[in-house]
Amino acid sequence: MSHEETERRTIGIIGLGLMGTALTERFLEAGWLPRIWNRSPEKARPLTDKGAIWSDDPLAECSQIVISLYSGDVVDEVLRGFETSLRSAQMLIDTTTGDPEQAVARGERLRQVGVQYSDAPISGSSEQTRRGEAVVMVGCDPALWAACADIWPILGQRAFHTGGCGTASRMKLVTNLVLGLNRAALAEGLAFAESLGINPAAALEVLRGSPAYSRQMDTKGSRMVDRNFSVQARLSQHLKDVHLMLQAAAAARQALPLSETHCQLLERAERLGFGEHDNSAVFMAIVGSQPDAAQGNSLGVPSKVVNDTPSS
Repeated sequence: MSHEETERRTIGIIGLGLMGTALTERFLEAGWLPRIWNRSPEKARPLTDKGAIWSDDPLAECSQIVISLYSGDVVDEVLRGFETSLRSAQMLIDTTTGDPEQAVARGERLRQVGVQYSDAPISGSSEQTRRGEAVVMVGCDPALWAACADIWPILGQRAFHTGGCGTASRMKLVTNLVLGLNRAALAEGLAFAESLGINPAAALEVLRGSPAYSRQMDTKGSRMVDRNFSVQARLSQHLKDVHLMLQAAAAARQALPLSETHCQLLERAERLGFGEHDNSAVFMAIVGSQPDAAQGNSLGVPSKVVNDTPSS
C-alpha cells in the first residue's frame, strides 16, 4: 500500500464502547487503519490485537475522526481534552446519540475554528452495525456529506443526509422512539401470552407471521423468550435516549403519552437491576423478575410481579 493510500485510509476513532468497537472492526475489515482512543485504555487491547493502532491523540494524527460516546456531555468533555489538536479542515463524525441542541451548539463552536462537524447517529444495535445492517443519519453541510462518501457505507447499510447539523440527532430520537415502543409492545405481548398459558416461543412464531410483525421480533423476541439479556445495546442507554425524547417534546409542546409510559417501564427495569443488561430486558419490568432469576430461565413460567415503587 502506498503512503498516499495509507494516509487516505487512516481514521481516528474516539470511544470504544459497544458501538465504537463495532465501528472499529468495520473499518478494519474495510481496509482502513483506525487510530483508536478510549478513556479506559484497556478496552483497546482486543482491537489493537486485530490491527488497530492506539493513539494518545487521534485528533493530532488524523484529519477524519469518528466519535462514539455515551452522551453529548461526554463528547464535550472529551473534546475539551483534545482542544489544542483541533485544526482547520478536520472532519468530526459524531455517532453519539445526544441532545440535538447540544449538537447544533457544538457544530457552531467547531465551525469557528475551521473544523467540519456532523452529527451522525446510528440506528441499530452494535451487532447489527458489526454485520453492516445499521442505518446512519447524517446532519451536516453538503460539502462534508460529499467528502465522507467513502465512510457512510462503513457506518451503515443505508445513510440519510437529513439536513444541517442537529437534524440527524432529532431524527435519531424519532427512530428510537418508534423502535423502543415496538420493543416494549413485543415484551408486553409475550408477557400477556405467558399469563394466558400460551407457550411464549409459540406465541412469538405466530406474531412473526401475523400483521403485528416488527423486526424487533427477530432481534429481541428470542431473547425475551429465553430470558437471555447479554448486552447488545444497554437498557440504561435507551432510557437516556427516552429522557432526551421527552425533553425535546416538552420544548416543542408535544405530548408523548406512550413514551412517558415506556420511560416508567425502563426506570422500573433499572430498579430491578437490569440497567446494564440488553434493552430487551424491558420484558422483565413487566413480569417483574430480578436478574438472577432471569438468567437461563427459558421455561416460560410467569414470574410474580413485584411492587418496586420507591418509598416517598
